[in-house]
Amino acid sequence: MSDAAARQIERMKSVFDAQKSAFKASKIRPYGERKADLEKLEAMVKEKADAFAAAVSADYGRRSAAETQIAEIGFTLATAKHTRKKLKSWMADRSVPVPMTLAPGKAYIRREPKGVVGIVAPWNYPIQLALAPLVPALAAGCRVMIKPSEYTPRVADMLKETLGSLYSEDHVAVITGGPEVGQAFCDLAFDHLFYTGSTHVGRLVAQAAAKNLTPVTLELGGKSPTVIAPDFDIEEAAKTIAWGKYFNAGQTCVAPDYVLTPKGSEQSLADAIVANATKFWPGPDSNDDYTGIVSERHYKRISEMVEEARKGGATVLQVPTESGTGGNHHAFPPTVVLNAPADSKLMTEEIFGPVLPVLGHDGLDDAARIINDRDRPLALYVYTKSKATAQVFLDKTMSGGVGVNVPMLHLSVEDLPFGGTGASGYGAYHGEEGFRTFCHERSVFHAPVWHPIRLMAPPYGKLFEFFKKLQAG
Repeated sequence: MSDAAARQIERMKSVFDAQKSAFKASKIRPYGERKADLEKLEAMVKEKADAFAAAVSADYGRRSAAETQIAEIGFTLATAKHTRKKLKSWMADRSVPVPMTLAPGKAYIRREPKGVVGIVAPWNYPIQLALAPLVPALAAGCRVMIKPSEYTPRVADMLKETLGSLYSEDHVAVITGGPEVGQAFCDLAFDHLFYTGSTHVGRLVAQAAAKNLTPVTLELGGKSPTVIAPDFDIEEAAKTIAWGKYFNAGQTCVAPDYVLTPKGSEQSLADAIVANATKFWPGPDSNDDYTGIVSERHYKRISEMVEEARKGGATVLQVPTESGTGGNHHAFPPTVVLNAPADSKLMTEEIFGPVLPVLGHDGLDDAARIINDRDRPLALYVYTKSKATAQVFLDKTMSGGVGVNVPMLHLSVEDLPFGGTGASGYGAYHGEEGFRTFCHERSVFHAPVWHPIRLMAPPYGKLFEFFKKLQAG
């Protein structure tokens, strides 16, 4: 371990201890303070929107400013605004009925902050996926430590600077550093740990948290399928599939990872997707609206996946580039692959890039079988004109979330929980579900000064028989 990493880890532990002490000294932040925390965050994101867009673009080599505004700035602001408006009702105690045998006692659920929570944010949406979990954590009244990705260092430094100007370090702190710091971060005895990233690393995070019995939310990924039913127009489906797949150059955990279309329509669908992608992002290597791949390592990984499929007999279609390469921006062109070998990496690993395999299916039963033979995905998309068909297909499959006739937009519905199942993760956030994620729902039974249950003391007699009859109904 380098001296720099060792120093960062020591500082991180010091911040953690300070947050633990601060929480013990003042456990419950009142509504007014939590509301002010959210208002400060909203104002900062609005003020720094252009600077954040510039930072993430510099980290990527080129990141579409429009995509940053839509998926990062706008998304975060919508989350903060929705949470602020709902906060008072979410904080309120929840009364629950008591059985006759416990009357006249009262029972209620008290939502309390869990304590000090950790957020591990990935590189693909480095602003949104750091700040969107921060919003419900602040709303719940928690102290928060954030570990941004080392792949987006400019954004990480900006988060550290801006959040440091809003909150004291014993309230919100940003910890920067590489994998060694990240591992040490996950080893801390947080009261809740929130991780967004790959399934492989998610397993390691869960193992680290288990040592401290730390509850974990894992927002992972997987191969999210898209299914086109025979009743849906191929040309219409291609428009939104192309947008959903190649937004952020496919570096989205809920992007369509492969498409199942009725057999015989594979070529038509592939041609339509490429045609729409060409309209959206002509000349992707020089188009400022098209995002580059975040690093040389990831660019090489995607290139090797496509080349492996090509050598295995697959047909590769791509949006034409002006230079013939990705240039300095690692701009990998929107790509569709037909007949990818079943054992190729394109079909066995999450692609996380602008490459879309297209396969044929022999009906929705066959499509469901193909999906169910894999790990449960974070998202599933089905295109059909029939509500009944959509319902039947949902009954046959499992996924974290679902979009009918459009990809990704289910994330934008604030009151829909967002989370995975199985290998795509566990736990959820967004809306009230996010607030509850960072709360301990504490059960309280409040008996009056005198309660008839005191008459139940031994020796048991006629009163016991009376209560026995009540319990039996």
